[in-house]
Amino acid sequence: MKEKSIFKMNGFAALIIALLCIGFGIYLIATGSISEKISGGIVVILGLIVATSLTIVQPNEAKVLTFFGTYLGVIRDQGLWATIPFTFKRSVSLRVTNFNSERLKVNDLEGNPIEIAAVVVYKVRDAAKALYDVENYEKFIQIQSETGIRHIASRYAYDSFGHSENTFTLRQNSDEVADVLMYDLQKRLDVAGVDVIEARIMHLAYSSEIASAMLQRQQAQAVLSARKVIVDGAVGLVKAAIDQLAEQEIVDLDEEKKAQMVNNLMVAIVSEKGTQPIINTGSIY
Repeated sequence: MKEKSIFKMNGFAALIIALLCIGFGIYLIATGSISEKISGGIVVILGLIVATSLTIVQPNEAKVLTFFGTYLGVIRDQGLWATIPFTFKRSVSLRVTNFNSERLKVNDLEGNPIEIAAVVVYKVRDAAKALYDVENYEKFIQIQSETGIRHIASRYAYDSFGHSENTFTLRQNSDEVADVLMYDLQKRLDVAGVDVIEARIMHLAYSSEIASAMLQRQQAQAVLSARKVIVDGAVGLVKAAIDQLAEQEIVDLDEEKKAQMVNNLMVAIVSEKGTQPIINTGSIY
């Protein structure tokens, strides 16, 4: 089923013709002879037939016409139009529409239960397909969108936790995931003549039963990352201190004293609490 244009003409002209026919026919029936009354009845019927061809198309709307079960075509132009009489006319909105999915519970790539929801922005491209290729195109969009969201959520992990920087995750690569979701939904909704304008995740969280455990995991990962930065900086400071002492020949340290100095400096820099120095007034040996 494909959308195609259908014959139409100015509806105001057809409306005037229908009104004139009905009015003239009623006049003949009321004032004429028997033959004129019959003619008047025929004129009234012709006026009513012309009236059945009239249809009003609102802005950003399409009228799909069938004639006794046979698909004829679509009128997209707004206004009052006259077309083939006795046609059945169904309206299809061509406006851009939002669909907000329910919060779905899905297992991600690593098997962790997560809650995910998305917003899908779409519009009808082919009114004939939307009406006659699927049972109910709005319900079809809803079910296929939720199916696509579940499919995409199961392909990616919620978070990589620093294992690989090149791994796509739902939390860190929202734009890339949105593009994949939009492409997947477009393939699913082509059969209904629908164009997906945008598809984006609007809610993403761990399921309630593992949320606290995953929060602790994220906090631990953050602490480890912070400690690594501190240790890397401490190593650089200690190396600079030892090199500067050696270059300026302030003190000559053997390997044992260097190790002791490194240990003391690392403890002082890395420790989360303030250190209390002990001053040795005697020999360093």
